[in-house]
Amino acid sequence: MAIEQKLKDKTYYQMFINEHENIHPILALGEAFQEEAQKDLPDLADIRFAQGEVYFHHKDYEAAIFKWENITNELEPWARKNIADAYYELGMLSQAEDIYTALEVDDPTLRAEVALKLFSLYIHREKVNEAVTTIKKAVQTNPDYPNVTSIARDFFEKEEDWSNAVELAVNEAKRTGSLEWFDILLSYIEMGVTKAFAPNYFTQALVNLYNIDVKKFEQLVSAFWNSWRNENTYLTWMNEVNHLLLNLDLNRDDNWSELSKLHKETYISLIAGGYFIKELQDYVPVLLTNWMRLADNKNIVPAAASVLAWNELFPASLAVNIVEEAEQLISVTSFDMDELEECLKLFEAIMTWAESNEMGNNNRVRWIVEKIVDFDTQHLLVTGLCDSGKSTFINTILGEDLQDSPTSSVVMFSHGQEEEIFEINDEECRKLSGFSDFRERMGRLRNALNSIIEFNYPNNFLKEQKFALMDTPGLNGNQQDHYEVFKYLQVADSILFVLDANEPLTNKERAIINQIQEQAPDLPIHFIISKMDVFEDEQDALRIFEETKEAIHSSWPDAQVMPFSSQYDRNQQIGDLKEFLKLCKNTRNIEDKRLAKLLYYIRTTIAGLLQKRIDIENQLIETVRWNEEMHMKLNGGLNQLKDTELHKSRMITKMFAEIKESVEVELIENVPKILKACAELIKEDSNFSTIHLDLNKEMNKRLQDYLEEQVMPKFYRTMQEWIENCQEELGQSQEFLYELGDGFNQMYGEEYVKLDCDFKVLDDWRRDIDRMTSHFQLETVNILLRRTPSQILLKSAGKLFGALSQNKSMLFNKYKSFVENEDYYEIAKTVSRQFFQPFELFEKSFERDVHLFYKNPLNQLNRCLEEAQSEIELNQEKLKELNANPELFRDPLTLFEVRLRQFEWMTVAGKGMQTVY
Repeated sequence: MAIEQKLKDKTYYQMFINEHENIHPILALGEAFQEEAQKDLPDLADIRFAQGEVYFHHKDYEAAIFKWENITNELEPWARKNIADAYYELGMLSQAEDIYTALEVDDPTLRAEVALKLFSLYIHREKVNEAVTTIKKAVQTNPDYPNVTSIARDFFEKEEDWSNAVELAVNEAKRTGSLEWFDILLSYIEMGVTKAFAPNYFTQALVNLYNIDVKKFEQLVSAFWNSWRNENTYLTWMNEVNHLLLNLDLNRDDNWSELSKLHKETYISLIAGGYFIKELQDYVPVLLTNWMRLADNKNIVPAAASVLAWNELFPASLAVNIVEEAEQLISVTSFDMDELEECLKLFEAIMTWAESNEMGNNNRVRWIVEKIVDFDTQHLLVTGLCDSGKSTFINTILGEDLQDSPTSSVVMFSHGQEEEIFEINDEECRKLSGFSDFRERMGRLRNALNSIIEFNYPNNFLKEQKFALMDTPGLNGNQQDHYEVFKYLQVADSILFVLDANEPLTNKERAIINQIQEQAPDLPIHFIISKMDVFEDEQDALRIFEETKEAIHSSWPDAQVMPFSSQYDRNQQIGDLKEFLKLCKNTRNIEDKRLAKLLYYIRTTIAGLLQKRIDIENQLIETVRWNEEMHMKLNGGLNQLKDTELHKSRMITKMFAEIKESVEVELIENVPKILKACAELIKEDSNFSTIHLDLNKEMNKRLQDYLEEQVMPKFYRTMQEWIENCQEELGQSQEFLYELGDGFNQMYGEEYVKLDCDFKVLDDWRRDIDRMTSHFQLETVNILLRRTPSQILLKSAGKLFGALSQNKSMLFNKYKSFVENEDYYEIAKTVSRQFFQPFELFEKSFERDVHLFYKNPLNQLNRCLEEAQSEIELNQEKLKELNANPELFRDPLTLFEVRLRQFEWMTVAGKGMQTVY
């Protein structure tokens, strides 16, 4: 070992100069060389090796290399290594690297030294990957070599190569069992650089640590636990640590306070609603088992309560011995906690979840909980049958006629600094504008029991007595109404049942009281016998009171009974009432009782939300069905409207065509007559050279007069009739659409569609007809100026013989005969075309105008169709999601129930209560 150290330090040469300490090493080694060289078989290798060391220390690296290159004995590997060291010092790093990498040695010390030198060279040359490989190989080959692991750790940390740093720490911790390496690993965990590793990578190291130092084991496990808490590998870690702890011989006496706390926090987070039960069933039972095995005194009751709660909802998931131990511990171990605070936390968690899952604001139950935790106020629920005198009794207490009509909703009257009236339902809390608004609200019957009214106003009696009065509707209604009223029973601390002295404690009243006690068996019930003034004889009144009181006490021996009449002296009655209410006050163990009420409402809220999930599914199914039915009817209505539009368009066009045809027939018939009648204008003395021009002009004039004075007025009248017929036809369509719209709106439950047609179309037609029929100007028609053979002949003859008087008679007869016998059909057609030409665009616009008339109804129905289709698709998708993952809704509520049962178990801890499932 001493020689190896000298070889490492390059002080091998000291072996040759110990006797000559006052002589320079070079001189001493030179003399030794000369002395050895004189021998017959000189062995100069060791001296040369030593000389090389001295030259190296004096920075004569070339001389050192020269000396070491001639070493051929057992020191040759060290000489080769030293040559590489010299090249390194000379800055000839490539040559040094080649020598280092070429060296193949068995000596572990030399191998380690070469590796460290090569590692330094790679760092100097910034060859990080090669440096990593070299130092890891050095650690793997000889981890006990001095400083090699420290060098590796420093390098990895400097390079922030946390993967290799963590690997080194884990391997060295397992190999050496040194707490120092476990502390290094702990620092890496706290830095967050171990998260990239799979949790099972550290298992064996943790097992080893458990056998070395239990407290350090807890510290390291806790650090891992916290580092993976918000990571994707958290459940994988949970699985790994659960089974690790399960296989260790844990002892609760070791006071695992940190691990116990982490088990508690983890269990609470797992059942907070962020995981499906299917996932939790693989982790929670083992988690709870380990928690029971290591729970410290502070957490033993929560652990036992958690075990029992989980076992109730998921039987057989936990080992019998763990459940039995939990039962035993919870019965004998007392536990202090702020029960109200924990209960309210659970309630708020449920409310937050409900709101985030679109389950409404649940304002009513929030209001109820708010009243339950108001320990300064006693809540007295006043109820009875209708006409029992309940409202009169309430008004007497309040000193005002606030209840002057039958109560439709539950109303709580309480003292306040100023008058404030609120209506609270599940969706909103609405402030009423004043007493008149309150009276109007009390007269409303529809869905009245879905709300509760809170009436706050200054009242000395309520303030002094610290009471709030809850007035309910009379209980004569159906069972559903009773159920809605009974929802508020648990808000009350006591019940005051008002009986009618005319017929007190009837079978119906007994039945209702029994129903109340079934719903709230621990709720004290007291009685007011109202209308005592009906008995004129005081003895009769006293007898009835005593008999009724006796009947009451036979069934309800603890009940207080008081007579009442609005005719009695109010001051006296108020005094009696104060004493009576003192006896009715239920203040004993009020915190425990209110806590029980709170738990009741938490349980009913969970059940209600589960039912609401079913209601939501049914509502979605009903919405889809309704929209499908609506879509079918809307589509039918739309097709019917399109058919009506087409039919009306054709009918209107046909009516116009018929009018046009009749006018055209008249024109074809009358135009020739008018033109032939122009023959009378031909005289024997006419100027036959220009007669054709004169006749043509006169014929056009007569046609103009005929069209404007006879045809156009008649056409105008027929068009007005056409307009009226169109209005009637389109009006029938409007009536049909109104009926159709009423049917749809009845289904919508509101005025959702307005199928109003655009009657401005008719106004436009009237305006167009007035404009086109106000004047007509016939363009000159060439009647006698055409190029027909007969016309050419006559015109030529007229010009030729017009001046010869003897031929005028012949021309007169010829012209007249021609005019009277000419076929004017084409002329009549031309006139007809001219007459109807202004109406061509008008006629072509009928289809467009009729479409405009129906445009709004068409758009309305198309919009409703699109909305119905959109609603169908949207709700079908919601249903699909709801049914595809029912656990999204069901599992959180089930876990809330687990938390509720856990809390309930904790409240009975240490009270020796027997387990009842």
